Amino acid sequence: MPRHVRSTARWSALLTVAGLVATSPALADVVVTPTAVTLDGPEATQQLLVRDAAGLDLTRQAKYESAAPNVVRVDATGLVEVVGEGKTEIRVEHGGQRSSVTIEVKGVKAPVPVSFSEQVVPLLTKAGCNSGGCHGKAEGQNGFRLSVFGFDAAADFRAIAEEGRGRRLLQSAPASSLLVTKATGRVPHGGGRKIADGSFAHKRLVRWIAEGAARQVDGERPVVAVEVEPKGQTLALNGSQQLRVTAIDDRGTERCVTAEAEFETNAPAIAGVDGRGHVQAGMTPGEAAILVRYSGHVTVARFTVPNPGVTFARPPEVNFIDTHVWDKLARLGIPPSDLAADGTFLRRAYLDTIGTLPSAAEARKFLDDGDPKKRATVIDALLDRPEYADYWAMRWADLLRVDRDLLAAPGAVAMTRWLRGQFAENRPYDQFVRDIVTAEGAVTREGPAGFFKAFKTPDEMSRAVSQLFLGVRIECAQCHHHPSEKWGQDDYYALAGFFTGVGRKAGPSGDAIIGGVGTDMKHPRTGQVMAAKALGASPAVLPPDGDRRRALADWMTTKDNPFLARSVANRLWAHYLGRGLVEPLDDLRATNPASNEPLLDALTAHVRERKYDLKAVTRTILNSRAYQLGSATAANIRDEQNFSHVRPRPMPAEVLLDALSQTTGVPEKFAGWPVGVRAIQVWDNRVPSYFLTLFGKPARTSVCECERSGEPSIAQALHLMNAPEIDAKIRARKGTARNLADSKSPPAAVVEELYLGVLARRPTATESKVLLALFEEAGDDRRAAVEDALWTLLNTKEFVFNH
Repeated sequence: MPRHVRSTARWSALLTVAGLVATSPALADVVVTPTAVTLDGPEATQQLLVRDAAGLDLTRQAKYESAAPNVVRVDATGLVEVVGEGKTEIRVEHGGQRSSVTIEVKGVKAPVPVSFSEQVVPLLTKAGCNSGGCHGKAEGQNGFRLSVFGFDAAADFRAIAEEGRGRRLLQSAPASSLLVTKATGRVPHGGGRKIADGSFAHKRLVRWIAEGAARQVDGERPVVAVEVEPKGQTLALNGSQQLRVTAIDDRGTERCVTAEAEFETNAPAIAGVDGRGHVQAGMTPGEAAILVRYSGHVTVARFTVPNPGVTFARPPEVNFIDTHVWDKLARLGIPPSDLAADGTFLRRAYLDTIGTLPSAAEARKFLDDGDPKKRATVIDALLDRPEYADYWAMRWADLLRVDRDLLAAPGAVAMTRWLRGQFAENRPYDQFVRDIVTAEGAVTREGPAGFFKAFKTPDEMSRAVSQLFLGVRIECAQCHHHPSEKWGQDDYYALAGFFTGVGRKAGPSGDAIIGGVGTDMKHPRTGQVMAAKALGASPAVLPPDGDRRRALADWMTTKDNPFLARSVANRLWAHYLGRGLVEPLDDLRATNPASNEPLLDALTAHVRERKYDLKAVTRTILNSRAYQLGSATAANIRDEQNFSHVRPRPMPAEVLLDALSQTTGVPEKFAGWPVGVRAIQVWDNRVPSYFLTLFGKPARTSVCECERSGEPSIAQALHLMNAPEIDAKIRARKGTARNLADSKSPPAAVVEELYLGVLARRPTATESKVLLALFEEAGDDRRAAVEDALWTLLNTKEFVFNH
């Protein structure tokens, strides 16, 4: 027996003996659904679901038998396929218990003709033929091009039936058509075999061609929705569940399309899924969402995989955030970590809120303060510090593409000053967004007009605004229906219609952004004029002689807007907790659910209740116990989505460079800038700095947070250890190391000062012993000992990471 099989068997046995895997009694009732099936057509299929009385899935453990193999056959996974017309039954047995399903098959001798758009295109999508990596890419593949995910059935029909001199179809011998022989691998095909020979998909392609390969047939009924069963389920560790997918047409007729649908998981470590809809949980507790896609429609099945038998005493709750986090952790059986130590909390709060390390004096004062409310006091103080505005102006300058090469120096300075002013005065976020969306005037004037200089077309502007402020990535809908969302090309060009009046005008002080009346955009495929409308809204009422962006801003900032508050709530949470409740943080959609939906709902409501006061929302997050938790424990180390512990994160490039300058006592010198200016204050994103480039400072070419690289690398580690520039800071004549070496402080006090300045905490006894040994080895060369100690601390993960 292969090792991996033995290992799986051992784990299964161990978990069963320990009572960690749900098992059904030997003679439990067997429940089979559906109990009666009508299959219409020679390629119809039906997925059976089998469970015990407790709801445990037995679909792939049960045994199946067709009473009339000449009518239907059934495989070991419970998939029923048509063989011929007639009536019969499927017998199902498990653990000595039996059940049956009555089957009626019709439409085999005189089948309804195959619908190209409703029955052939989904097969091509399932096989991956029209994916972006195959014939669905812009240039196609080997002269054969399909629309991505089959969004344009008419174009696909022309490509298959008419292009290439019609060589892809052979109606005199349908089974020998190039489309069929390549798909089944009987003729060499770069993509390999996509459809099994003799399968229902193979038979349907052949029948479509034999019937005349029609573009449309009489009585076509388009699919209007898909449903998945079960919609939600709790699985044991290493448990499994078969899904069933049902398509519903515009008459309400249902048919099983499990074998034709596509499946995708958002958390493969928690629960994976195969191409037949079989969900397999792993050994990591958490939640996974399974995306189900068929014929342009999507739905989601959610699976919870708890840690069995684990309970814990709920920690105290500071506010509603803790309530929702503890609720989720209790449901999953994942105990939260203890509170972070005072020094860890202080350093984390400083770095997250103002992008600045606490000084040694600040750390000492905080650690020695016995006030039980000192953490809340520090949070309030941080939100009032000028560095808060500096840091958040830098963060938003990245997102708003404040690029010196694009805006020129005066424009970049003007927009950076405006951003800093917004955060310094704590401008309500909805007003901040309105000012950006409706911005106009000279780019060199202090304001957000420069944002629109980065985009050339109305649709570029609309998708940037959508992603930034609504959390909706709508760019996929530019060319085809969004593969994971309800948005289509109609929605894409209707939204872009709000920006058609935006233009540029040259002026004496540079470019100016103007907001004209604008016109509705045309659908590029149909030519239909698309009335301007917001996402999911009715066509907008536009001012006849005004800037139509104002109508969009009105909709975005209404009290019940479904996107704005939710998007910024998730963005703030992602910044302070290291991971969004929805990930990616700017990809909010029904098929990408939050890891804690009640918490995101509550945060969204809190944003609205506080009238978009970002400092107030930040204060709530920072004061929560969930934010102040410590590092992972053995009991929660595998949790990556439920906030049971802090997630260490590399510091942003500018913050790390400022931290190095602060801890060494030597400010960085930026070309053209006065000494003492910090990296988070530099408006020039193109300022020459190998360090900033190496550590992932974004070039500001995208509105996506993902442009900032957060992945550590060997090159970064080597630079911290060996770079002459950093060594010069450590050895500087007026730096921290020299000052401490020249002081009268004993070695133990010097070590403590270094720890407070670098890590915001005091050293442990072991750490003190290790660093004090440097002084003993150095003898009279006290300066070398201090420099070595400082170098050592600057190269620890504890310094480089925010934790």
